[in-house]
Amino acid sequence: MKTVLVIDDEEGIRTLMAAWLSAAGWNVLEASDGEGGIDLALQHQPNAVVCDLLLPRCNGFQVCRSIRERGNTIQQPKIIVTTGSGYLTDQESAMEVGADEFLIKPFRADQLVKLLEKESVHPAAVAVAPLPPPKGLTRLSVDQTPRLKFWGVRGSIPTPGPATVQYGGNTSCVEVRADGEIIILDAGSGIRRLGLALAEEFKDQSLNLTLLITHTHWDHIQGFPFFVPAYDPRNKLRILGYEGAKEGLHSTLTYQMESPYFPVSLQHMPGNIHVTELKELDFSIGKVKVAASFVNHPGVCVGYRLFTSAGSIAYLPDNEPLQRMRSLPGGLQASDRNEALKYASEQDQKIIGFIQDADVLIIDAQYDDAEYQSHVGWGHGCVDDVVALALFARVKQLFLFHHDPDHDDAQISRMLLWARKLVALQGETLAVDAAREGLEYVLKP
Repeated sequence: MKTVLVIDDEEGIRTLMAAWLSAAGWNVLEASDGEGGIDLALQHQPNAVVCDLLLPRCNGFQVCRSIRERGNTIQQPKIIVTTGSGYLTDQESAMEVGADEFLIKPFRADQLVKLLEKESVHPAAVAVAPLPPPKGLTRLSVDQTPRLKFWGVRGSIPTPGPATVQYGGNTSCVEVRADGEIIILDAGSGIRRLGLALAEEFKDQSLNLTLLITHTHWDHIQGFPFFVPAYDPRNKLRILGYEGAKEGLHSTLTYQMESPYFPVSLQHMPGNIHVTELKELDFSIGKVKVAASFVNHPGVCVGYRLFTSAGSIAYLPDNEPLQRMRSLPGGLQASDRNEALKYASEQDQKIIGFIQDADVLIIDAQYDDAEYQSHVGWGHGCVDDVVALALFARVKQLFLFHHDPDHDDAQISRMLLWARKLVALQGETLAVDAAREGLEYVLKP
């Protein structure tokens, strides 16, 4: 009897697949996270592995790499990567790191069994440099009421100029000061001005900073080489994030600063910089508890929720609600439309649960409804859907974020007015604003 290892953090889906495969004559092993799956794969050397893409502790890309790297020491299984999104870039990345097949949820038993029985040629082992171990977190004592400030609000690419002076043209960067911590959300081009402001404010004092990276698309890391505090040897900066599709977080940050792209390498930045690749979805930064959730965007992308003494801040700068995406042409529909929409609704409900009762929600609202029709599957949200998510989750303050680079101030203002009208039509009291550079919001205990 052949053995298959099923790795999925959703118990219901894992149990269903196990039942299908047992009925088809397979001996089934199960794991609920990537690290446990790798351990079982090395111990039992199964004939096949069915692995979800977005897993806690170790994502599906890492599972593929880890197994393929041991090509000379263990029997190489067929690897099927499953996902609820189905972005083409995710499929290509999975194949590059060693997957044999790619299957979009939801799928039928016969589809899974057919792929398992299909002959495969396993790729050569992939060499990956070892990552540095995590270092201890340092904290800065900041005695003030928890607050946030926007330093970059744009998506994709910076758009300076007279048409964007009201809301700003820098890419994603938000500063949070809470409970003795300075926490920076993403390192788009806005982090440059934040760095200058911190250096001016604290002058000769040393800084202890934490930078949370949602994902390593360029508009979320491109400003880091220009972050002045990283060049001061008195400062300590811890960078936290999750490993990407092809490279680790440390490698990605390093590559963008290598010659000929930049004159100073990450290794030569004088500041005390420690890069930690997260495995758990719940952790703490000093007294601030942080939760992470995978969101619907190409590659490995998360949103963060920070729980401060004065309330919580949810930050989801890139997310495309899956139910709307699956319901429209071009939305990567599965063969069974009803099952696909049911699955998509369940995934969106997880996001609603993640942001439930948040005091502040900062979320991707890149398109209006008409624009979204031609951008289905691009990984970004529509303002109508964002308002609906916020209302369902009973959020108190909504900030529209990740403004499209082609939107001028007038267009963003029109989208803001429409969002407020949608709230009023529902008879709700949700406060809505469009994120703009320099705007500071103080949480009220």
